[in-house]
Amino acid sequence: QVHLVESGGGVVQASGSLRLSCAASGRTLSLYHMGWFRQAPGKDREFVAAMTWSGGRTWYAESVKGRFTTSRDNGMNTVYLQMSSLKPEDTAVYYCAARHLSGRYNVGPEYDHWGQGTQVTVSP
Repeated sequence: QVHLVESGGGVVQASGSLRLSCAASGRTLSLYHMGWFRQAPGKDREFVAAMTWSGGRTWYAESVKGRFTTSRDNGMNTVYLQMSSLKPEDTAVYYCAARHLSGRYNVGPEYDHWGQGTQVTVSP
């Protein structure tokens, strides 16, 4: 079983940037397709980004397209979410998730493993 740990969250001003990392242990990350989700206070968890095990294909929510980029370094067993032009509405706890099988990449319950989350706060 793979264990995921997110890091890199923090407080940033609007229009700033942050890079989140998701480090895996227990199994090699190259076995998994990966996704990023977020949950703001009082709201449901929502899809942010996803990519295939090789990183060859990526998907993004419309709200972050053009501002966020996900990537992976399978040799380092780590995936990344580069966030730029941040807005106050991006404030949330961000989670990385892993799945064995391809499918609906924007559907959280289809992921097998989740990290504990990292808080991102964007001030106006």
